[in-house]
Amino acid sequence: MVLAVSTQIWYFGAAGLVSLAAFVGLILVPAVSSYGRWHERFAAGFLSLLIFGGLITIGVIAGLAWVLISNGIAPLNPFTGG
Repeated sequence: MVLAVSTQIWYFGAAGLVSLAAFVGLILVPAVSSYGRWHERFAAGFLSLLIFGGLITIGVIAGLAWVLISNGIAPLNPFTGG
């Protein structure tokens, strides 16, 4: 069985992979490799992943706000009074 996937899904998937690779290559690897002891490396990696989670959360909230405001979903939109 072949599932039809829209082009937009492929674009979102590619953007997610590029973002993840950029985070790992530009933030996580330098943060972890800048320390010598294992517990310092672990702490740097944990804090980097914590920041990444915060950025993901901010992006999801901003995206949901944009959808609720811009698509005219009156019953679900808390900003329209409906």
